[in-house]
Amino acid sequence: MTRGERTLVILDRDGVVNEDSAEYVKSPAEWRPLPGSLEAIADLARGGFDVVVVTNQSGVGRGLFSSSDLEAIHARMREAVSAAGGRLSGIYHCPHRPDEGCACRKPAPGLLEQVAADFGTPLLGVPVIGDKISDVLAAEAVGARPMCVRTGLHPADCDEARARGAEVFASLREAADALLAERAQ
Repeated sequence: MTRGERTLVILDRDGVVNEDSAEYVKSPAEWRPLPGSLEAIADLARGGFDVVVVTNQSGVGRGLFSSSDLEAIHARMREAVSAAGGRLSGIYHCPHRPDEGCACRKPAPGLLEQVAADFGTPLLGVPVIGDKISDVLAAEAVGARPMCVRTGLHPADCDEARARGAEVFASLREAADALLAERAQ
């Protein structure tokens, strides 16, 4: 990371930014930020990062909530991030079920490749912060820098991630602090 220029950082949503749910986050009322996550995003944005969210949302494909419900959830997330002094530079989602075999559902790299195309930059070394092994595998597929946080429903995934060489943190706040400290050097 070079001081002074903006750098991408890519976040998973559920389990990283907000509480995850085995029943899916289906409405804006069910979207609840994890402690410190909004402030971490704000600090990253102020610290020279373009913060992008990349999320699997198979609840759409399963018929549990609609695309307009998802848009409303993301509007609430943007508002909450903005109220904390931050900014999201983009939100990308895959609406497909796991059995559909699409190219965009993590661990497939399609959404990350779309981010690279839209921002006109390769993702080599770009931090990708997730809570599942699928996030780590997607990051590896594009040469990004996988980082795992233990705030999701499957914190043991971070043990597998560490075995693959990913950095592991207790939370998005801790991961953001590490990235900001690196950038300040």
